[in-house]
Amino acid sequence: MNATWEYMTGQAHPTHAALIEAFEREGEAGVAALRPALDIPYGPHPRERFDFYAAPGAWRGTLAYFHAGYWQSRDKVQFRFLAPLLVARGLDVAMVNYPLCPDVTLPALLESTRRAVPAVLARAASLGRGGAALVAAGHSAGGQIVAGLALHNWGGASPIAAVAGLSGVYDLEPLVGTPLNDRLRLDVETARALSPVRRVRGGMPPAFFAVGGKETPAFLAQNARMARAWANAGNLSGEYVSPGTDHFSLLRDPVVMDGIAALSPAASP
Repeated sequence: MNATWEYMTGQAHPTHAALIEAFEREGEAGVAALRPALDIPYGPHPRERFDFYAAPGAWRGTLAYFHAGYWQSRDKVQFRFLAPLLVARGLDVAMVNYPLCPDVTLPALLESTRRAVPAVLARAASLGRGGAALVAAGHSAGGQIVAGLALHNWGGASPIAAVAGLSGVYDLEPLVGTPLNDRLRLDVETARALSPVRRVRGGMPPAFFAVGGKETPAFLAQNARMARAWANAGNLSGEYVSPGTDHFSLLRDPVVMDGIAALSPAASP
């Protein structure tokens, strides 16, 4: 199969539109019940905003979630249904928006996501939460984002305690010849430089990589390759293939939510 099928048409399912509509309805109910702080700015761009859901019970850690959309579409609102699921597991949750391509370049987008991390931690600290690091979780494009956050040189102690990549794209080179690149505007050299799987090293935090069992061979391979690279560098790495799920129904799998929650450094007493 060609890359356009593997990363675009082969990933599409007729159920996706209705499923995302259901996500949005559930997210509205979660906002009403949990009353998060909405659209907290972390930078000057209008999309540099996050919503913060505080766990009402015993606190187990802070998580920042970066949404899907191939770095060029979608919004945190479409995925905030996840916040109640993670809050119920004891996590404070920041649902993060970021600038999109082609309004910004992909390197600028990634720089923006790095600004979100200290802002989320500052919000957690203002509520009396402990810890100087967070779990970075992301879906699809968000998987590449959070792996990059872990690999970034923060100039001191890393604020990334763990990584959860869900159906991530960790090698961007296959996208160069697809219509996705009309907005990303990547050349091969830049795509390789921005591919986390090519830059994994030792000393990284624990990671959990999950993918839907019904996704295309390319997405299954991306997940397996990233989990293997993380482990081969000497890092703790978990890999999970969710039975019978696709790129979006993966987010319905409670094993995925449990796997994310288990990453928190405060998850065990």
